[in-house]
Amino acid sequence: MSRLLGVIDAATVKGGLQDLTLNRSVASIPFAGRYRFIDFVLSNMVNSGVDSIAIFPKHQYRSLMDHIGSGKNWDLDRKRDGLFFFPPYFEPNETTSIGSFSRLEQHIEFFKRSHQDYVVIASSNVIANIDFEEALAEHLIHDHDITEVQHNGKSLDIYVISKALLIELIEGRKRSQFISVSDVTKQPLHNYKIGAYEHKDYTAVIDSIPTYFKYSMDLLRHEVWSQLFRKDCPIYTKVKDEPPTKYSSTAQVRHSMVANGADIRGNVESSIVSRAVKIGEGSSVKNCVVMQKSQIGANCSLEYVILDKDVKVLDGTSLKGTAEQPLVLRKGSVRESAVVQ
Repeated sequence: MSRLLGVIDAATVKGGLQDLTLNRSVASIPFAGRYRFIDFVLSNMVNSGVDSIAIFPKHQYRSLMDHIGSGKNWDLDRKRDGLFFFPPYFEPNETTSIGSFSRLEQHIEFFKRSHQDYVVIASSNVIANIDFEEALAEHLIHDHDITEVQHNGKSLDIYVISKALLIELIEGRKRSQFISVSDVTKQPLHNYKIGAYEHKDYTAVIDSIPTYFKYSMDLLRHEVWSQLFRKDCPIYTKVKDEPPTKYSSTAQVRHSMVANGADIRGNVESSIVSRAVKIGEGSSVKNCVVMQKSQIGANCSLEYVILDKDVKVLDGTSLKGTAEQPLVLRKGSVRESAVVQ
């Protein structure tokens, strides 16, 4: 039986990702062709033996609920413990920092009734494969009050804390003036013992369009892929029954990831192509991220472009961004004019 209770703070708002969060939360942004951001932290918890996980969303969480469902794909649809989804009863006018006490207080009974002694609280925009049992072991060995998970000395907004202390902080928030778990770790004037657990393998914190593009392109490197998608610690996601990708005789694909159900008739190079994407004959797609069900017509030229879901690029269209500032086509949009950056 796991000693850890999982909490995913999916209320975080990242202004730099606004083009991708107009109709969804940060936690449900598509990534790596067939995954969402939340799949990584959720799978990390499951692989660490955590069998009771609560998700705390705030904004635009319909697509997140649709993706997660009952938690079946993570083996969390169970009678005891399992997956819990806790939208706010009201919208507190407070911080969006991780582990907001005002948000957690609305569901304080969940913590009091749970049988686990420790809690791992995590943000949803960290792409990594982390063993939270190791973080808990570090927490216990050094007798920390709060252990912060870090990478290269920088906080990942992931914290291990005893459940008793968490409840104490939640119930005493008005007296102490602490507003979140992350706030406690940043304040110097208190008696709590704050420690760190260093995660050494590949880690991506995505908080802007440039970082989204950079870390998406990182996936094309074998050493990155092998650290994230380990056979012994798989990343789970919503299963969709789709046919294999169809490659026509005119298709050429190099150094790319292509998910199931796509129809490729043009040239694809150094790109990530999601499920059910169509790329027309004579088109060139280079250094691009193409999300689910987007359609690129014939004789198009796209370079350094991020296409959100259900985008249509009409025949003969040329679109070009840069590696530092990729062009983003918002969900459901239709493009036909040339754009040069």
